[in-house]
Amino acid sequence: MSHISNTNESAGGNLTVRALREGFFAGLVSLGLFVLFVGLETTQNIRNELVLNQRWGLLAIFVIVAAVGRFLTVAYLRPWMAARKAAAAARPAAEESFFKRNFSMIAIAALIVYPPLMVTLFGVQGSLKWVDNFGIQILIYVMLAWGLNIVVGLAGLLDLGYVAFYAVGAYSYALLSQQFGFSFWVLLPLAGILAAFWGMILGFPVLRLKGDYLAIVTLAFGEIIRLVLINWTEVTRGTFGVSGIPKASVFGIWSFDVSAPNNFAKAFDLPMSSAYYKIFLFYLILALALLTAYVTIRLRRMPIGRAWEALREDEIACRSLGINTVTTKLTAFSIGAMFGGFAGSFFAVRQGFVSPESFVFLESAIILAIVVLGGMGSLVGIAVAAVVMVGGTELLREMQFLKQIFGPDFTPELYRMLIFGVAMVTVMVWKPRGFVGSREPTAFLKERKAVSGSFTKEGHG
Repeated sequence: MSHISNTNESAGGNLTVRALREGFFAGLVSLGLFVLFVGLETTQNIRNELVLNQRWGLLAIFVIVAAVGRFLTVAYLRPWMAARKAAAAARPAAEESFFKRNFSMIAIAALIVYPPLMVTLFGVQGSLKWVDNFGIQILIYVMLAWGLNIVVGLAGLLDLGYVAFYAVGAYSYALLSQQFGFSFWVLLPLAGILAAFWGMILGFPVLRLKGDYLAIVTLAFGEIIRLVLINWTEVTRGTFGVSGIPKASVFGIWSFDVSAPNNFAKAFDLPMSSAYYKIFLFYLILALALLTAYVTIRLRRMPIGRAWEALREDEIACRSLGINTVTTKLTAFSIGAMFGGFAGSFFAVRQGFVSPESFVFLESAIILAIVVLGGMGSLVGIAVAAVVMVGGTELLREMQFLKQIFGPDFTPELYRMLIFGVAMVTVMVWKPRGFVGSREPTAFLKERKAVSGSFTKEGHG
């Protein structure tokens, strides 16, 4: 017994020493990373001279947080997680709880009551920020990520130019609605069809490519679309963008234009407010996102969905089974692009203005990061990742109390990409297969079972 206790004490001492050592090195690394970005700040004085401001206190906070966080992770968090994992493996499989079993339906019900709840809590005008910045913004990224999930998560085709289809949908609605006066309900499917057409155009040159080469070509395609939007000034108006885009109506019955005789607020004797239009757009993007999820689930259970998954796992084996990889790839690109076009047309309606600056490579990177972090192929995991990543960065705009800690010149939203990157690194270290590390197979024998993350290919959920 004394030998066992001495061994445990020795192991605990070694763990503490290791945690202290790793915490020290983490502090040194963070010092080297942040000394130029956080510790030093360049500004201009009234004489237009460059002034170097020193912010050693803020730098010290970053270094201490990194060092202490690493120490706590090694000394306490990792052993606790290992013990919890061992205990979970030793326990018999428990029946799923009601919340976990019906999570999707509960989430949909919560989204339906979200706008009325915000109106009740903050008033009609006060709810505008919460419905638009958090509700609509997050749902747009959920829909985009679900569309990209068909290409990347199911078919295994790495697409870094997905924002190009987003841009095609947005400019299709913006230009056709202004030039020909078509309504939103006519241009919504048309934008999806045009984006699907461009998805097929992208698919043909990349039929023989995969991996890094495919990523480079799709990245180039996204940049080509963006440069065309900038330089084709006769049509797209270049960097000035397209403004004055018409609003969507409620199936042509009620309009949200103030001067229209069939104005929505006047028809129901409501006070004039732009919040009603945002609430309508919230339910519209919610319906589009649910349509994307429904179509994805149905397609995944069909032969084409199983062909996508076979292509993702092994293209050579896929060919040996007699699957036409040409049509399989083209359908994945076109259907994924179609949903990107739907989201783009909605984006144009929501903003009332589109420009090439809204469709840069960073947007493609964010959408791809949401798909990977959520778990490729997992619709629920992707939705959770979008809420955490997009909603979390939007919350920074509300954290004005941080100015009292770091000074009046501190702007929290400027650090959103830093936090976004740290979060991605953290999730990839601790959950390399995404938030949802197991998935249900589309084909099963006698009994439906979840596939553990340890039996799936790395990164494929």
